[in-house]
Amino acid sequence: MVGSANLNVMIKAARKAGRSLIKDFGEVEQLQVSVKGAGDFVSKADIGAEQIIKSELMNARPTYGWLAEEGGAEEGADPTRRWIVDPLDGTTNFLHGLPHWAVSIALEHKGQVVAGVVYDPSKDEMFFAEKGAGAWMNESRLRVSGRNRMIESIFATGLPFSGRSDLPATLKDLGRLLPVCAGVRRFGAASLDLAYVGAGRYDGFWERRLQPWDLAAGMIIVREAGGLVEPLNPAGDVLQDGEIVCANEPLFSGFAKIIRG
Repeated sequence: MVGSANLNVMIKAARKAGRSLIKDFGEVEQLQVSVKGAGDFVSKADIGAEQIIKSELMNARPTYGWLAEEGGAEEGADPTRRWIVDPLDGTTNFLHGLPHWAVSIALEHKGQVVAGVVYDPSKDEMFFAEKGAGAWMNESRLRVSGRNRMIESIFATGLPFSGRSDLPATLKDLGRLLPVCAGVRRFGAASLDLAYVGAGRYDGFWERRLQPWDLAAGMIIVREAGGLVEPLNPAGDVLQDGEIVCANEPLFSGFAKIIRG
């Protein structure tokens, strides 16, 4: 698989940040952790990874804009293109020594995500996709699962923590979904949840109250792997609303109907 120049820049940046994070992950017990609000821990590792990614991407494409979890938004000289970055998705897993977290990098052009990379350094799995070029994990082409029966399918979501206001809605979702499916998983990194839908490991994913950097790269991976991605409110916008429902084509309408209640 030969990607575009932009995709190659993104993969290189993700790998470089991943190497730095793996080192920090090895010393996770000694990390100096600062607290940034309820349930939202941020570490030197996170900020360091963002600096690595920013320097790689901005050196290669100095005119592009920037939107990232730690560093906020910056307008670029080219207003049509921007990077959307989560340097460490799954911070809580990381700080607990759980090897399930990722680097997420997306490229947006004129409001559309055109390329995405989700890298899991612990397992050395690099998921990536480019508009019209399919989705890949390392050397393998990705396809969403072929399952067409809800009762055989597993779904992923995030569960609200620290008193978040979307808990009642999520519990209602689970009340409707659990009786009709083979299970629901909560692994704690939305970018990997989406990548896993693209890889056919999960059959679908939904969540509320996410940020653009949680969703952008994973969305294009699901779409390019043949999945359907929609906002929870059919008239809405996934990145603006931070709400998503996605699945393979045979399951989508039934799954979305359950989640939308």
